[in-house]
Amino acid sequence: MKACLFSKRLSRCQTFTVVVAILVLMAPAASWGKGNLMLGVPGAKGGVVTTSEPNAARVGAEILKKGGNAIDAAAAVQFALNVVEPQSSGIGGGGFMVIYLARQRKTVTVDSREKAPDAATPDMFVPFLAYGGQAFSLASTSGVSVGVPGTLLGVATALEKWGTIPLSEALAPAIGLARDGFRVGPRLAESTESTRLQNEFGNPAYDEARKVFRPGGLPLQEGALLVQPDLAETFQLIADQGPAVFYEGEIAEAIIETQMATRTDGGSEIVAGIGRMTLDDLQNYDVAIRRPVADDYRGFTIKGMGPPSSGALTVLQMLKMMERFPIGDAGKGYGFGSTRTLNVMLEAGRLAFADRAVWMGDEDFVDVPKAGLLDDDYIAMRSALIDPDSRQADVEADDPRPFESNGYWKKHKLARAGAEMQKGVNTTHFSIVDRFGNVVSYTTTIESGWGAGLMVPGYGFLLNNELTDFNFSPAADPDPENFNPGANDVAANKRPRSSMSPTIVFRHGKPVAAYGSPGGSTIINSVVNVTMNLIDHQRNIQEAIDLPRISQTSANGSPNWEAGFSEAVIDELKADPFGHNLEDSRLTVIGSVQGVVISPVGKLQYGAADRRRVGGVVTVDLKEIDDCWHCGW
Repeated sequence: MKACLFSKRLSRCQTFTVVVAILVLMAPAASWGKGNLMLGVPGAKGGVVTTSEPNAARVGAEILKKGGNAIDAAAAVQFALNVVEPQSSGIGGGGFMVIYLARQRKTVTVDSREKAPDAATPDMFVPFLAYGGQAFSLASTSGVSVGVPGTLLGVATALEKWGTIPLSEALAPAIGLARDGFRVGPRLAESTESTRLQNEFGNPAYDEARKVFRPGGLPLQEGALLVQPDLAETFQLIADQGPAVFYEGEIAEAIIETQMATRTDGGSEIVAGIGRMTLDDLQNYDVAIRRPVADDYRGFTIKGMGPPSSGALTVLQMLKMMERFPIGDAGKGYGFGSTRTLNVMLEAGRLAFADRAVWMGDEDFVDVPKAGLLDDDYIAMRSALIDPDSRQADVEADDPRPFESNGYWKKHKLARAGAEMQKGVNTTHFSIVDRFGNVVSYTTTIESGWGAGLMVPGYGFLLNNELTDFNFSPAADPDPENFNPGANDVAANKRPRSSMSPTIVFRHGKPVAAYGSPGGSTIINSVVNVTMNLIDHQRNIQEAIDLPRISQTSANGSPNWEAGFSEAVIDELKADPFGHNLEDSRLTVIGSVQGVVISPVGKLQYGAADRRRVGGVVTVDLKEIDDCWHCGW
């Protein structure tokens, strides 16, 4: 029986076939594997929470059971993740939230990305380049890398606009987890072995995190009880006094003091590493409510986060460039994991990432040609460069501005983008749907694992290293023969370019799936892989997440790939006429997608978590919701 939900031919399917096929596609795989945790009733109507950590999923589900909506649950999950997955996100960082509001039939995005301080300059990371291969490591563990945090205000803003519970109630579960403790899971235990927790012994700003996560100088052990009283008190302080205590009060003062810490070289401070944030920067931080970037792929509408994230633009560019190929048709050589399919994916990634490197950044500061980048004629021109049976020798960015609707841009010869510095691949993502049909897709981060490695003494949370997402060397060049807009150059109060790609997929105006991933620039590829698995290869959500991934994050660099593809296919892609560098050294783990799906028939809701992290899925039955006696169960 042909599964029709993620097919352009849905309208041709018979009603009975549609009902059965949707249930097949939406239901998670029966086998979850070691480490995944599923709680609740699969295919329920009361809501689903999917996160990378089971404790956080439980917290979100409890909010739904008490009558809260998806925005309420997302707030509580974010604070809980600060406790149970502190290496990945927290109030010392930032994130992007894509929200579908069912009653208004409207999609909004919340931009709580960190900002550069007012004293930031385009060349502030240049001194670190003298350290060669240590440039990123030293810069990203110094205070100069810390951006003005936005997570707390982002969550508070979303709650105020669309939530139903106060901030204090959203904080309560996290306060309990931090105060009473929880059992350390395998991923957190392994993460405490990180070298990012082993810098500058004797410096209080660096020692503080070690006191909590490496007591006695040893990593945490799986199963140990982790109690975080300072974090519990900080959350209680915020619950009592609101975000102002973080952005203007005593916590703000402690943040400023902490980000003055810097790495040393030969016993001397690296002066360039001293943080530049001031109390005014914290007080002036603002959250932006933005329209999503949206476009169609094979009859589905995909909505995601626009600039300063490059996520949705790059995801959609890749998908649209591949749409002319019959992906999913094994008879034509385009089945899952086939040579042609993987080559087309890699080539589309090279073209899209070439454009990303030049054109994408914070559109509050630079003109990002969003319409041109997704224009059908521009996409067709770029896609025409893809040969399914060979690899391009060299890929460069092109100029989409003449394809903008105003059409006044003169096309320039573009500067050649250099190789992108290898940066952090951490972050976390969670997805939630509630009984009303509201959906939240939320990617949140402190950038690298453990952020900058700086914990605010006495307050128990880590600071981000988000500013290292900017260009280390200024790229702006007005020369029409070597043009570069410097879209991601550092500037005062600017937000660094991100790859975070929280995504919601729609069919006929109604949400049918939501997902996203951590993983630095590989986030984009994880989202593309899962989208193709659902739509082109017609897999259910758990299968779409479980399948191996391939990732290309630069125009002319080497791809990454996961175990599980055919060895013969990988060997073919290595050889002529392809020549992709798929050596074993590029074999890795890519992302960790957490997703929810909603069946348009019966409105059944399902969730799936990624085996690549621990993963937690909790489904809520209508009968479990406190105020839902009237819901018709």
